[in-house]
Amino acid sequence: MSLGRVLVVDDDKNICELLRLYLEKDGYGVILAHDGEEAVVKFNALKPDIILLDIMLPGI
Repeated sequence: MSLGRVLVVDDDKNICELLRLYLEKDGYGVILAHDGEEAVVKFNALKPDIILLDIMLPGI
């Protein structure tokens, strides 16, 4: 059972993958998005519990 769902938003796919590995290891469900538009769509559709957002992300 997942502790909660985390939406990770970063245009650097390596950072997303690293965060996904750490979060899943600790029991969280992870949703990845690589741009602002994708993040908004996934947020509205999947209603994550929290968002980890790159503040320098293009499109936000």
